[in-house]
Amino acid sequence: MASTDPNDVFVPTFSRSGSPLVRGEGMYLFDADGKRYLDFGSGIAVNALGHGHPAIVAALREQGSLLIHSSNLYFTQPQLELATALSAKTFGGKVFLCNSGTEAIEAAIKFSRKWAAQTSKEKYHILSFFRGFHGRTYGALAATAQEQFQEGFGPMLAGFHYAAFNDSAATKAILDKHDYAAIIVEPVQGEGGVNPASREFLQFLRDYANEKNIALVFDEIQCGMGRTGTLWCCEQYGIVPDILAAAKPLGGGLPLGAVVCKDHIARAISPGNHGTTFGGNPLACALGCVVLNIISQPVFLSAVVNNGAALKNGLAALAASHAGIKEVRGRGLLVGVEMNKDPKELIPLCKEKGLLLIKAEQNTVRFMPPLIVEEKNIKAALAMFEQVLVQCKL
Repeated sequence: MASTDPNDVFVPTFSRSGSPLVRGEGMYLFDADGKRYLDFGSGIAVNALGHGHPAIVAALREQGSLLIHSSNLYFTQPQLELATALSAKTFGGKVFLCNSGTEAIEAAIKFSRKWAAQTSKEKYHILSFFRGFHGRTYGALAATAQEQFQEGFGPMLAGFHYAAFNDSAATKAILDKHDYAAIIVEPVQGEGGVNPASREFLQFLRDYANEKNIALVFDEIQCGMGRTGTLWCCEQYGIVPDILAAAKPLGGGLPLGAVVCKDHIARAISPGNHGTTFGGNPLACALGCVVLNIISQPVFLSAVVNNGAALKNGLAALAASHAGIKEVRGRGLLVGVEMNKDPKELIPLCKEKGLLLIKAEQNTVRFMPPLIVEEKNIKAALAMFEQVLVQCKL
């Protein structure tokens, strides 16, 4: 007799349970049993415009009826429009479109090394930071300085080194040991526990990279695209990277990633050095144009700032009355609640209440609602979260 457990047909890369999700509407997801969930995970920071946004649906229908795939042997109109917009809304660099965040990081690593090789064949080292997360393919995994993700998949690629996040002195000591092609950093670490970089630290990295001719790569896959209250998180620091990696919300729910790099790095790349079959396909790019246009509006970003403050303040108020909460931190609508113990039991209980949250490292619970969240949604989420805190006696 065939198994009725859905997990039996999948490689066990995820721990999943419950009724399958069947549809979404605005801030909510619905499962096959009809249960409604307030989505404060956004598909891991993907669904910035919530579920079933009219502009996304319209773009799907229009572009889906015109052209879905033609390969990167040719230009397509949506691809041109998106690349032009990304260049204009960053630092005027050249754009490479791919399928995901981990692919964006792979490209950033390759572009950095190819550019640096013009100076010296020994200039190939890559620095990243403890508690950072950059993806699960081998280059991105080698840059992810968390043992739990690398365990069992060694040896890692050569030339990758790690330093303490937000520690300029310790970082300089590591940087001084090798000839680096790139420094990769998240302005706000997401998977690592929602840890914002200090401005002094990012400025140190920018200054050192300038002095030593190193590519500074900002991984804004989770913290970019309006999530922290500006279109790109680095805008809040006033620091411009040499390469910016974006993905997650960019494709409006379809796989889409992007690398924007300064001209001097792009000039090191020739046809055949890198590529992708599906990256930048017309359908994903059509959605990307819609998402980028909506999110980059000042009124939209102002609402993210205001709602982010309301969420963070509400969680801080809970922290004042619940000893189980150690710290609340984050920027915009990327907020982490660090608990005094592993919140592995807390997340499923919140789901039972109808609230979807996501765990991060450092015993942290991530609150990442769609950027269209309203005050009433925040109040509902806070109420459900507090009910679970009381239930767990935290």
